[in-house]
Amino acid sequence: MLVVLMLLLAITGIALYSARYAVVGESSSRNQMDNEIARQAAEAALRDAERDLNLTANVPGARCTRPNLGVARFTPEYFYEGLPCPQGQCALPLASEPRKWGDLTKGESWWPAARGGLWNDNVADKPGALCDFLGGVPLGTYTGAAPLVGVAIQPEYLLELGFLYSSGQIFARITARGFGLTPETQVVLQSYFRLK
Repeated sequence: MLVVLMLLLAITGIALYSARYAVVGESSSRNQMDNEIARQAAEAALRDAERDLNLTANVPGARCTRPNLGVARFTPEYFYEGLPCPQGQCALPLASEPRKWGDLTKGESWWPAARGGLWNDNVADKPGALCDFLGGVPLGTYTGAAPLVGVAIQPEYLLELGFLYSSGQIFARITARGFGLTPETQVVLQSYFRLK
């Protein structure tokens, strides 16, 4: 009888350990899948921003029209309007100063709102009825791209203009933020896009 009780206790312990291991594995897989969805959403926002930067005419069916299309859009004055990221195009320091990306003593536009970021997390404000919103540009706002299915919030992007004064080239830093199945799962990606 004692041997049988010991065997039952050992089998119960093994079963509990196996069940716990299965639950932890399932949770880990779900978190990994959620993170991958957010990463792919951020990638989609990067591609959408590149299409936005290449616009030469407004897209039929897009929610908003981009003002100042063409070369005029990429002049410093258009990005230095003194507002925090009007229509996703972030205001930078004074036009006379070269942009120093990565200066951690100053706030970066793409940081979390608690640290001075300019995403404008109020979803109800974007993209306003007149398309005069501040903060990140939701996917497809200017390009007409279809919304993603299976994400808590549509991915969005911010644009910042930068110059290489030695060569006269203009670059845009694109920062994209993707969401997973829950709003708490976020992935932020950045790329640089040469404008001319």
